[in-house]
Amino acid sequence: MLDETMLLTDLRAGKDAAFEELVRSYGPRLLSVARRFMKNDEDAQDVLQDSFISAFRSLGRFEGQSKLSTWLHRIVVNASLMKIRSQKRRPETSIEELLPQFLEDGHHVDMPSPWKSNPHEELESSETRTLVQESIGKLPESYRTVLLLRDIEGLDTEETAKMLGISSNAAKIRLHRARLALREVLDPHMRGDA
Repeated sequence: MLDETMLLTDLRAGKDAAFEELVRSYGPRLLSVARRFMKNDEDAQDVLQDSFISAFRSLGRFEGQSKLSTWLHRIVVNASLMKIRSQKRRPETSIEELLPQFLEDGHHVDMPSPWKSNPHEELESSETRTLVQESIGKLPESYRTVLLLRDIEGLDTEETAKMLGISSNAAKIRLHRARLALREVLDPHMRGDA
């Protein structure tokens, strides 16, 4: 098991072997985090590289109040959000087309039916994990990002709102709509209709 205290001491001392160990030990996990946010592998690699550069420059300010791995994770999430903001984006598509449709009387146009199996058991399947990742990727960026921060990265609503520069209420609304849309996109597959 990696001794983070010793690694941090060696990093601050400027030992090349410590930098290599940091990249080797944390790189794959941090790249996975970046890939969840970025639409392509090249952007995820850029985020990871930017994150390591930022971490190396900020080592003197790291106070050790959290684990080194937690600090690095936060840097990657922040770098991912900055990359998303900096990219010229075409206008975001509306989430409305992904949400469930309702009749004037408030009933569903297509009544949701039970899924063929337990969704938690289904997530154990790599095929289903890929389907869920692809479905999350279909969400408009502002909804996808909230869903990733809250449900995948495990941030609370306040942290999510702060990172995105929106109110807590806006974060809650986006998260709710993102979850509804994701359920709607996954519904045919999970019922076995697709």
